[in-house]
Amino acid sequence: MHEYTSTARVWGLSCPGFPEEVSRARRWTRDILRGSPLADDAELIVSELSANAILHTASGTQSGSFHLALAVSPQVVALSVTDEGGTGTAPKVEHQDDQAEHGRGLGMVSAIAHRVVVHDSHSGYTVTAELFTEPRPTRGRPC
Repeated sequence: MHEYTSTARVWGLSCPGFPEEVSRARRWTRDILRGSPLADDAELIVSELSANAILHTASGTQSGSFHLALAVSPQVVALSVTDEGGTGTAPKVEHQDDQAEHGRGLGMVSAIAHRVVVHDSHSGYTVTAELFTEPRPTRGRPC
């Protein structure tokens, strides 16, 4: 039966849209990835994506929530945060100047992660950040 068994493991967590839930999301991520060299980066990414969901979408309302998924395989750690939408604009990576007070979070996530993908659905957005366990070729991109 081993041909049908995946080496990837997937966890999920749903959180009410309260600011204190960001620390719960960080702790949950850290506990799952305990001992992984990617744990610190994953914790920072989950913190930023969870805070964005609460601050910038309907997830941060009294009855709102956000949902996390964490997939771990020998090749990649994938972190997804799904919000409840309601903003009319999709999350996007913006490169702000040093003086900007807002709009730098997804830029930071994209600098840490090897890949960031935003999925749009009728009920909200899912931002997925992938951390590869082995360095990937940069394909001509500068370091």
